[in-house]
Amino acid sequence: MATPNILTAKTVMDSAAALVNDSGIVNNGGVPTVYTYPAQVPYLRIAMNELQSKYQLNGISSTQVTSAVIDYPAGATTISFGALSSPALPADLIEPQELWECNSGILPFIPMTKREYLPREMEGIETNRITWWTWSQQQIVTLPSDIDNSIKIDYIGLLFQPVVDQNSVINVINAENWLAFRTAGLMAEFIERNITSANSLNAQAILQADMALGIGVKGKQSIQSRRRPFRSGWKRLTGGYR
Repeated sequence: MATPNILTAKTVMDSAAALVNDSGIVNNGGVPTVYTYPAQVPYLRIAMNELQSKYQLNGISSTQVTSAVIDYPAGATTISFGALSSPALPADLIEPQELWECNSGILPFIPMTKREYLPREMEGIETNRITWWTWSQQQIVTLPSDIDNSIKIDYIGLLFQPVVDQNSVINVINAENWLAFRTAGLMAEFIERNITSANSLNAQAILQADMALGIGVKGKQSIQSRRRPFRSGWKRLTGGYR
């Protein structure tokens, strides 16, 4: 089986530099000399953030993730972020979509019910099921059960890891052109202050994004599911991605 090509930040940055006529790429076929790799990093990160938001808003499968089994001990009431939290939310989680539970070691998992607020009439009454959950203050909150349970989370997840240099891997398919044009457009606008060039590059980026999104959306058309649109207001603002 063929191994898919791995897209690196260098590939995108070389293309972006060529689009803004960097002499190191255009004349020498080497590395950028005007728009160096370190200089491009913040603009590529912005472009990647935008692409991730587009994927999330369109429900592209690469942002849809199911967690590993989370052990949820008797009496527990929260699943939070942080290395010291136990139980802990997946580090790449942006917004939970569905929760599933089972008594520890007893399959199958069954769906839990999301509530805006936990049912007050059940406070102080412990059962062997968790049943309800809510997403509040960046944590999953439940009522306690009287035995150990297991939970799985279906969630919208982060698509990218942070780009730190030209060797960073960009784990997405069919996005090279979008990222290159958008990165170049940002540099043309905010470094060159050339609005005409920026508008042209950004227009090309929009075309490339439409094609990339079209491939992902087409692949979902045969899947019957209850669509839950991603609500950007719930997105964690942590400087883009972590």
